[in-house]
Amino acid sequence: MKPGAWRLALRIARRDALRAKGRSALVIAMVALPVLGVTGADVFFRSATLEPAERVTRTMGQADGRLEMVERGASVKQAPDPGDHSYMVFDPKYEAKDGAAPQYTPEQQRSRDTEPTRLAQQLLPPGSTLLAESPGPDTAASSTEGLLTTRTSEADLTDPVWHGRLDVVEGSAPADDRQAAVTREFLKRSGLRIGDRTTVRGLESTPFTITAVVEYPDDLKGTELITRPGTLIGKLSDASGRATATATRWLVKLPAGATLDWAKVTELNGYGFVMASRSVVLHPPARADVPYYVEMDRVRGESGTALLDRTYVVILATVVGMALLEIVLLAGPAFAVGARRSRRQLGLLAAAGGDRANVRAVVLGGGVVLGLTGAAIGLGLGIALVALLRTRAEEYSGARFGHFNLQPLDLLGVLLVGLVTGLLAAVVPAVQASRQDVVSALTGRDSLKPPSRKLALLGVLMLGAGTALALVGATSGFSSRTLAVLGGSLIAELGMVALTPYLVGLFGKLGRWLSLGPRLALRDSVRHRGRTAPAVAAVMAAVAGSVAVNVYLASYDDQYRREYVAAGPPGAVILSAGYGTSTETKLLPQMRDTVERSISALGPRADVSHVDYKGDCQDGSSCGYVQVMPPKERRCPVFDRDTDTPVDPGETKRVMSTDPRCQVHERRGSQYGDLTAGDATLLRNLYGVTDPAAGQALAAGKAVVFDPRYFKDGKVVLRFSEPATTGAGGAPGKPRTVETTVDAALAPSAMPAPGQIVMTPDTATRLGFTTTPAGSVWLPGTAPSDGEQQKADGALAKLIDRTVLSVERGYQSKAGLVGLGLAGFAGLVALGAAGIATGLAAADSQRDLTTLAAVGAEPRIRRSLSGFQCGVIAAMGTLLGAVCGLLPAVALRKVQGLAADYPGISPEELADKSSVVLPWPTIAATVVVLPLLAAALAALLTRSRISLLRRTG
Repeated sequence: MKPGAWRLALRIARRDALRAKGRSALVIAMVALPVLGVTGADVFFRSATLEPAERVTRTMGQADGRLEMVERGASVKQAPDPGDHSYMVFDPKYEAKDGAAPQYTPEQQRSRDTEPTRLAQQLLPPGSTLLAESPGPDTAASSTEGLLTTRTSEADLTDPVWHGRLDVVEGSAPADDRQAAVTREFLKRSGLRIGDRTTVRGLESTPFTITAVVEYPDDLKGTELITRPGTLIGKLSDASGRATATATRWLVKLPAGATLDWAKVTELNGYGFVMASRSVVLHPPARADVPYYVEMDRVRGESGTALLDRTYVVILATVVGMALLEIVLLAGPAFAVGARRSRRQLGLLAAAGGDRANVRAVVLGGGVVLGLTGAAIGLGLGIALVALLRTRAEEYSGARFGHFNLQPLDLLGVLLVGLVTGLLAAVVPAVQASRQDVVSALTGRDSLKPPSRKLALLGVLMLGAGTALALVGATSGFSSRTLAVLGGSLIAELGMVALTPYLVGLFGKLGRWLSLGPRLALRDSVRHRGRTAPAVAAVMAAVAGSVAVNVYLASYDDQYRREYVAAGPPGAVILSAGYGTSTETKLLPQMRDTVERSISALGPRADVSHVDYKGDCQDGSSCGYVQVMPPKERRCPVFDRDTDTPVDPGETKRVMSTDPRCQVHERRGSQYGDLTAGDATLLRNLYGVTDPAAGQALAAGKAVVFDPRYFKDGKVVLRFSEPATTGAGGAPGKPRTVETTVDAALAPSAMPAPGQIVMTPDTATRLGFTTTPAGSVWLPGTAPSDGEQQKADGALAKLIDRTVLSVERGYQSKAGLVGLGLAGFAGLVALGAAGIATGLAAADSQRDLTTLAAVGAEPRIRRSLSGFQCGVIAAMGTLLGAVCGLLPAVALRKVQGLAADYPGISPEELADKSSVVLPWPTIAATVVVLPLLAAALAALLTRSRISLLRRTG
C-alpha cells in the first residue's frame, strides 16, 4: 500500500476510536497496564544500577582509591572494580600438603613481616595520605528506653574526602571528641534527637552529644554511631581488655600528578592488598589483561552455566511471553467488535474500489492508534510513578538511586512492545473483515461459513507439538529450556485458539438436550463463530493465566509446606541471641524481662545454653567444634573419611547418587544449634517432649537424643575437635578430633531434630565442655496474639537491632490469598470479555428477537437469551482455559525439579521440588461459578423490552 492509503486508514481508525470511546478505553487500558509495569521496573532498575563514576563515589568518596589488606602473606587476583568481593585470594599456607612448610614469594614474605599500614605507605606513590577506615565493634548505646545495639566507627566527617561515601544530611559534623554523628535509623529506634546525649556501654563516664544525622547511600537501614578518630574504638578495646585491632582498610589521597594505574594495582595484589582505584574503575584495562577474569572464565568453562540461573530465565521468559499472548487475546474481541460494528463502513470502502489490503489497513490502523496511545499513556504513568515514589522506593530498598535514569532505547523498546501488542490483537479481526462479502456487509447480513478443517487440523498439531516441546524441553537439559518451555506453551495455546471455531461447533451439538433459551444461545454462538471464537479465546486466555498461576502457586506452596520445619511446638515463644556478640549475651537478662512484661501467661521459662568446646566463638574468638554423629555404619562414606587423599570427583558423585546413607535430608528447626544445655522444662518447651522418663534420664546425667538414626545401644556419639592452630610458616594445623560416646535416652520430638541432643549444664561440664547462655523458650497454653508479639518486638528493638523473638505458628501460607486474588482478577477479565461478546451478540440477534416477538415470545426472552449467550461463551472459554493453563505450570515445576537434582539429594526432597498439585476447589470454582456469574450478570443488566424493527433485505 502507498503511504497515502495508510494515512487515510489511520485517520479513519482515529475517528472510530474517538466515536467508540468505551471500547477504545478498554483496549488502551489493556495495553497501558503492562507497559506501565515494565516501564516502572525498567526506570527503577536503571536508576538503582550505578554507573562507574557513581560506584566509585559510593566506594571511596572523594579519595583516589580504597585499599584493603585482605590477608597478610597472601596474593590476590582482582577485578578492576573489586566491589562485591570480586577477587580471589591465594595463600601458600592453605596450599601446603602433608605438613610441609608453605612456599612464599618475596612479596608474600614481605607482607607477612611488615605491618600493613607501613607496607602500604612504602608501596604507594610518595606523599600519599592514608585515612584509616575504623569500623568498631557492635555495642550498646543508651536510648530513651534503655539500651540498643549499634554499630560503631570513627571518621573525621569535616574532611570532604568522605562526601559521597558517608554524607551529613542534617546538623553539623562532629568537631570535638565529645560529639558524635548517628544514622537516621539510630535516631528512630533510640527516640533521641540532635542535641541529645548518648553513652556507650563501658564508657558511661564520657557521653557523646549527637550533632549530625549521616547516611551511607548504599545502606539506609543501618544503625550506627560515628565519632572522631581516636575517641571511641580504642577506649572500647581498653575497657574490654582486648587489643585494638590493626587498621586494614584505608582511603587513599594521592599527591598532585600521581596516579594509581592497573600496573600499580597488580603490584599491590602481590602483597595481599585489594585496591579500588578511581582511575582504573573509570578506565578499566582489557579483559584479557585481567588475571581475575582469565581465572573466572577458566572455572566457568569447566563447571558450565549455572543451572539455577537458567531456571529463573525460563520462568521469567515464560511468564512474560504468556502475559503478552494473553493481552493480545484479550484485546482481540474489542477489535472484533469494532470491525463488526463498522462492517457497513468497511463494505462501502470495498464497494468504492478499495481492495482487501485497504480494509485490513483500516482495522490494523485501529491497532496502531490504540496500541501507541496505550503504550504512551503507560510509559508516561510508569515514569511519573517512579518519580513520585522515588524516596519511598529508595528507603524500601535501603539504597539511594545513582540518578533518575531514563534510557531512550529501553523506553522506545517498551513503546514498540505496546504497538506490536495492539497490532497483533487487530490481525485476526482485520483478516476476517477483509474477507467478508460486500453485499452482506452492506445489508447487515452474515455470510455463514463452516469451520475450516485445515485450521482445526493445524490447531491439533500445534497443541500436540507445543505440549510435547514444553514438557520434554523442561526435563531434557538446560541449553535451550527457555525457548522450549516458552515456545511450547505459546504454540500449544495458539493451537487451542486455532481449534476454537471447530470446538465451538462441537459444543453446538449439545443443544438438542437443552431447553429453548440455552439452545437458542448455543445455536447463535455456533452460527456466528466469527464473533464467538475471539470472545471464547479471550475468556480462555484469562482463565488459562489464572489456572497456570494457581497450579504453580499451589505446587510451590505444597513444596514449602512439606519442607517446613517448626522451630518448636505450636505456640512456642522463642528468644534467641544466636551466636551473637558478648554484648548481646550480656543483654539476655534484660531481654527476658522485656518479653515477660510484654506477653502475659507465658508459663514456665526454659533457659537455653550453647554447648561449646574450648571457647565460645563470640567476638571472633577461637573455639573448638562439637558435633553429634550417627554410628559409624550409618554415616555417608564421602563425609566420613580418615585420610586427606584426594578422591575422584566422578566416584564421589557416584557414591552420593547411589548410597542411601548419603541421601538423607536433615532438616533442622532449632535456632540453638546441635548441642544445647537445659533441664526437663527445655525438653517440653523446645521439643514438645512430655515423657517423664526423658526428664529423669536428663537429670541422671544422660543426653536426650531425638532421631533414632543417631541412637544405638543406649549411646550417642559426640565428635569434638580442638580450636584451629597455626603450624610452621603459618600453615594451618590439622585440629585433633576425638569421638566419644555418651549415655543417652531416645525421646521422639514434636518436629524433626536430626543430630540434636540436650544435656544438663552439669553433664556438659563433666564432659569437658563449656556452656554459653543463648536464649529462652516459653510454651504458653495458647499462642500469643500478633499484637502481643508486636509489642514485645517493639520493646526488644530498643535493646537490639535485629529480630530475636519468634512465635512458632506453624506453616503460614500466602499462596491462598495470592491465588484468590489472581482468580478474582481473571474472573473480572473473563466477565468483561464475555460481556463484550454478549453485547455484540445481542446487537446481531436483534432480527431473531424481532421474529420471536412477532410469533408471541414473552418480553423476558431477551433477558434470558442474553444471559444464556454470555454463559455459553464463558463456559466454553473457562473449560478450554483450564486445560491450557495446566501446561506452563507443569512444565515450570519440572524445570525446578531438574534444577534441584544434585548428587546426594534425598528422594523425598526431589519429589517435593517437582511435585504438581492441582487446586481442584479453585479450578472447579472457576469452571462452574464464572459461567453462572457471567450469565446472571448479563441477564440482570439486559432490558426485557424488545424493539420491533423492520426486516431488511
